[in-house]
Amino acid sequence: MAVSSAFVGCPKLETLLNHHTLSSSSSSSSSTLQTPLALNGIRVLQRNNRIRRGLIQRARCELSASDSSSNAASISALEQLKNSAADRYTKERSSIVVIGLSIHTAPVEMREKLAIPEAEWPRAIGELCGLNHIEEAAVLSTCNRMEIYVLALSQHRGVKEVTEWMSKTSGIPVSEICEHRFLLYNKDATQHIFEVSAGLDSLVLGEGQILAQVKQVVKVGQGVNGFGRNISGLFKHAITVGKRVRTETNIAAGAVSVSSAAVELALMKLPESSSASARMLIIGAGKMGKLVIKHLVAKGCTRMVVVNRSEERVTAIREEIPGVEIMYRPLDEMLASAAEADVVFTSTASETPLFLKEHAESLPPVCPVVGGKRLFVDISVPRNVGSCVNEVETARVYNVDDLKEVVAANKEDRLRKAMEAQTIIAEESNQFEAWRDSLETVPTIKKLRAYAERIRMAELEKCLSKMGDDVNKKTTRAVDDLSRGIVNRFLHGPMQHLRCDGSDSRTLSETLENMHALNRMYGLEKDILEEKLKAMTGQQK
Repeated sequence: MAVSSAFVGCPKLETLLNHHTLSSSSSSSSSTLQTPLALNGIRVLQRNNRIRRGLIQRARCELSASDSSSNAASISALEQLKNSAADRYTKERSSIVVIGLSIHTAPVEMREKLAIPEAEWPRAIGELCGLNHIEEAAVLSTCNRMEIYVLALSQHRGVKEVTEWMSKTSGIPVSEICEHRFLLYNKDATQHIFEVSAGLDSLVLGEGQILAQVKQVVKVGQGVNGFGRNISGLFKHAITVGKRVRTETNIAAGAVSVSSAAVELALMKLPESSSASARMLIIGAGKMGKLVIKHLVAKGCTRMVVVNRSEERVTAIREEIPGVEIMYRPLDEMLASAAEADVVFTSTASETPLFLKEHAESLPPVCPVVGGKRLFVDISVPRNVGSCVNEVETARVYNVDDLKEVVAANKEDRLRKAMEAQTIIAEESNQFEAWRDSLETVPTIKKLRAYAERIRMAELEKCLSKMGDDVNKKTTRAVDDLSRGIVNRFLHGPMQHLRCDGSDSRTLSETLENMHALNRMYGLEKDILEEKLKAMTGQQK
C-alpha cells in the first residue's frame, strides 16, 4: 500500500512509515509460510495492516479539513509515528557503516571505475546524504581502496542504497559490487579506519601515504553539508591514531621492499658524512629502477644519472618527480657513467652480466670520503653484476639475496610493531565509542534549556504586566536577571548529570539513564524526534 499523501514530498518520512509496515508484513508472511501457526501469522498481518490504515486515514482526514490545517496534519502524523515502531530510527542511535572495496578484495579494473576524484568528494557526500537512510557521509578514494563511510538510520537499507548509488555512478552491476565489497558496522568500522590510518591495512605495512590521504578527507570535508559530527569525528580520531601508532611503535622504520632495501643498504654502507654527496647511478629505468629513484629521492638525494636504452622513460620519471636533477645517458655510455659513480644500482632484464671483473678493474677508484669502494647494488634476476666483481679490491657487490635478509628482518620487526599498534587501536576505539555515547545527551541538554527558557519568558511577561507600564528599565533588568539566575541555578544540577567525557563507563551509563529520565519527565522526546525528522526532510531540499 502506498504511503499517505500527508508524507508526499518527504521521502525519508515515507520510508520510515513504509519500513514499519513492510517489516511487520514480512515477518508475518514468514511465519505463515514456515510455521504451522499460519492462522496466527495472518491475524498479525491483518492487525498490522489495520494499524497502518488507521494512521493513513487519520492523516487524510486532517489534510482534507482545510489547506490551512496542513501543518497540524503533519504534526498529528508525526505524533502517530512517534508512538509506532517506525520511530526506532530516530530514538535509537544511527549506525556508522563502511561499504568498501580495496586491493585485498577487488581488481584494479573495478576500483578504477568506482574511484571518485578528490574534487568530486563534496558532490558525492551531498548525493549520499540525499539517500533516504543516510545522515552523514565521507569518501576515501585512493589507488588501493574505495571506501564510503556513512551514518545510517538503518544498516540494511543504508547499505542497499549506497551500493545502488555506487552502481549508478560507476556503471558496475550491483551483483558484481556485492561480490567484491566488504561491510563493517559501528565498532568494526571504527577499528577498520583506525587500522587504515595506521598503515596496518596497506600493502606495505606502516606506509605513511595513507595517513596523508585520511587527513585530506577531513580537509575537503570541512564545511560540506553531510560531513557531520559523527563521521568527521571518526576521521579526526583516525588521524590521531595514525600519528600515535607511528610515534609510539616506529612501524614505518625499515625497508620492506627490494627497491627500498637496496637504497637503505647502500646508504648504510656509505660513511654517514658522505651519504648526501655520493654520486648515484641507476642502470635501467623500468619499474624497479623507477622505485629505486623514488626511494633515493625520499632519502634526500637530489642528483643522479640514469642509463637506459631509450630516453622516453627517463623523461617521464623526470616529469613525475620535479625538483630533482635526473640526467639521462644512453646504454653505450654505461661504463663511462660507472666511472663517475660511487654507487651503481642495476635493474635491467639483461640475461648476461653487464659488469664482470675486468670491467670493475678498468674503472678509476672512488674517493676515500665515500669509503674507498665502489658499491654495486644488483636487484636484477638474472644478475647484472657477476660475483667475480667482489674479487676487485675497490669494489663491493650486493645482490637480491643480500637484500632479502634485510627485507625479511624488517618485515618481522614491523609485524611485532603491528601487534603493539593493535593495543593502541583498541584503546582509541573504546575512547571514540565513549565519545559517541556522550553525544546522545546533547539534544536533551538543548531541549531542557529551551524548555526552561520558554517557562522563564512566559512568567517574566506575566510579572512585568502585573507591575504596570511605569516600570523603569533598571527594575525590568533586575527582574530579568533574577529569573535567569533562578533558572540557571535550577538547571545546574541536571546539566551536571547530563555531561560526561565518555571516559568512565559507569558515569556514562548513569548519564544516559539521567537523560532518559529527564526526557520522560519533561516530554522532551517529542521535540527531539520532530527536530530529527525536520533535519531529514531538510536534506531532501
